[in-house]
Amino acid sequence: MDPPVPSEPTLINYVDPSMVQNLSTRSLNSGEAAGRRVHATYPAIAEAPRLTEKLRRTVTGSLGRFTRHALPAGAVPTPEFNVDWQLAAASPEVLGVRLRIGQSMGSGWSESRTTVWYDRASRRALDSPDLLRDAAALTTLAGIVKGELALRGPLVNPNALRPDPSMFDSIGFNPRGDLVVEFDDKQVGLGVAGRVAVAVPSATAAPLLSATGQRARRASVGTATLTSQEDMLAASGDKPAARSSMAGTVDCAKVKCVALTYEDGPGPETGRLLNILGVHRARATFFALGSNASARPELLRRMRDEGHLVANHSWSHRDLTSLPTAMLTDQLTRAQHAITQAIGQVPTLMRPPYGGTGEQVASVARRLGMSVVRWNVDAEDQNDLDPRAIARRTVAQVKPGSIVLMRDFHHATVDAAPAILRELTAKGYTFVTVPELYGPRAMEPGRIYDSGAVSAEPDRQGLS
Repeated sequence: MDPPVPSEPTLINYVDPSMVQNLSTRSLNSGEAAGRRVHATYPAIAEAPRLTEKLRRTVTGSLGRFTRHALPAGAVPTPEFNVDWQLAAASPEVLGVRLRIGQSMGSGWSESRTTVWYDRASRRALDSPDLLRDAAALTTLAGIVKGELALRGPLVNPNALRPDPSMFDSIGFNPRGDLVVEFDDKQVGLGVAGRVAVAVPSATAAPLLSATGQRARRASVGTATLTSQEDMLAASGDKPAARSSMAGTVDCAKVKCVALTYEDGPGPETGRLLNILGVHRARATFFALGSNASARPELLRRMRDEGHLVANHSWSHRDLTSLPTAMLTDQLTRAQHAITQAIGQVPTLMRPPYGGTGEQVASVARRLGMSVVRWNVDAEDQNDLDPRAIARRTVAQVKPGSIVLMRDFHHATVDAAPAILRELTAKGYTFVTVPELYGPRAMEPGRIYDSGAVSAEPDRQGLS
């Protein structure tokens, strides 16, 4: 029996990255340096260094173009660059990685899409046009796609399409094996057209494919189906709320408490950080990105098992204040689902990327049952390579009830952890998860918390 066809045949279903051995993630994150918001993540697979390097070059090349053309510091709204990824296919024969590269220069959000393939037999990293037999096959495919675009109406311009490999840089397959070509925003249509893609029936596309293309098609047939927001929320319905296994062992009304929080992971440095925290018997709160959580669920389970708390940092680190409600909800729901699937618990805290909050963010968080957590101590570690400076700056700012912002993706941050833990321990501090700062006062969904200091009343911005 043929696998089911998605209701929209141009939808490409994706593989669970946790099913791929030795897959980790790499990140480029400059926060708000130079007045720009930058976050990019892509996969790294140990057995495929050429694929990892090709992905790195693709991401850094796009970031370089964004940096050259971005508005100057102080522009409103703040320019933003974001990259997330999915596995378009994974089999013993091939791997496919789809990058979604988005940016805003102050005139709305636009996205480009690139799918890179890796042929495990030849150990080559390939562009999407390499899935086709030759230049003649590309010309034939362009003619087929152009004919389909001509039926789409005035929002699409088929005459913009050429048999140029750069216009066919995102080719994949739906679960039925139909070839799917997708275009960048505004590449063949008006901006309001959104994502433009064409599905070419499998029987028509098959003669056009190279040997790698045939392997890619086989790998894509019957891949896991996409999950709707409703399905993701339902899957979490019978799970308990996330809670540190050591919650209740410390009374922060009687001792000096501080909550170390780490965001943007899990990543290559997270395991080492957990080792350090374990040596010092310190626990922390980890605000995980959903895309990274789906790739490294074993690290989230380790956090849970070692008494830490896992929380939500959105799916791909978009500035949530710039998103319409539906997209904002999707960012949080997808991350919530990935984390819940990993740890068997439902996060009750979220931290918005860049700390951006407002009525809409608070409202969606409240509806999803999460408190909004910011910070009152910033280690400013994202662009600092000096562990001693990070530790010195952090320790100097901490007061009882502080919530400390750090990133577990950065090598220097993890290098700074032993000194931070030693010095704060010497000052009499106990390390707890964020909810423990508030003791019996339950944290409220939708409420914004910056500090757990007894004298500090949490900010109520965004509450109706």
